[in-house]
Amino acid sequence: MKSIQSTVIFTFAWLWLLIAPGHAAGVDHSLFAALLDRHVDQGVVDYQSFQKDEADLDRYLEMLAAVDPAGLSKNERFAFYTNAYNAWTIKLILSRYPDIRSIKDFGGLFSSPWKKKIAHINGKVLTLDYIEHEILRKQFKAPRVHFAVNCASKGCPPLQGEPFTGERLDEQLNRAAVQFINTPRFNRLEGDILWVSRIFDWFGEDFDQDVLGTFIRYAEPQFKSELERNRARIKIRHLDYDWSLNGT
Repeated sequence: MKSIQSTVIFTFAWLWLLIAPGHAAGVDHSLFAALLDRHVDQGVVDYQSFQKDEADLDRYLEMLAAVDPAGLSKNERFAFYTNAYNAWTIKLILSRYPDIRSIKDFGGLFSSPWKKKIAHINGKVLTLDYIEHEILRKQFKAPRVHFAVNCASKGCPPLQGEPFTGERLDEQLNRAAVQFINTPRFNRLEGDILWVSRIFDWFGEDFDQDVLGTFIRYAEPQFKSELERNRARIKIRHLDYDWSLNGT
């Protein structure tokens, strides 16, 4: 009898760990992984070929819609919302491709593509703005989110060729930060002027108003050495943002 009771108790404890908040199994992003692998090359999105697999993207979005993010661990939740943002942005572009040159084509004088309610998640329909600003920025206070979410524009940090996962989140966010910080078309040092993406102007508070410190943290060795050597003289200037479509 004790053996049976022990088995029952163990079984219920195991089931509770599977369904309890913070202990839920991670979301399966393999479908999105396959799509990114096929249609994204070094941040450039082949929207024409992506369109041919739009049914698979729809299946992935339907799967995300059925997830309750509250049951995920913190890292899984961050990865979930980041992937949702990127996947729904792609879906938005495909809805008018090839007759689109910029994501801003979805906006107008009194509207914005980021304020369209398009993202179906857990019984709600969210805007991209809500996912980025009210969830990812406000709830997680993780400045590296700006290197992870992609607005389908050439000025954005490149869309990664794989989805984010809770298990590898820190590694993936660091890689995205290093890649963006060290790419001259996004950021570069010219004499004593550090030309940086407009992102560091729009979201300066997320980087504690210390753009130079952020660059030193993620800069590769030679770039880092130049920044540290000239730190006292460096002035920050912001580059124009390129809103043209980040693909073919």
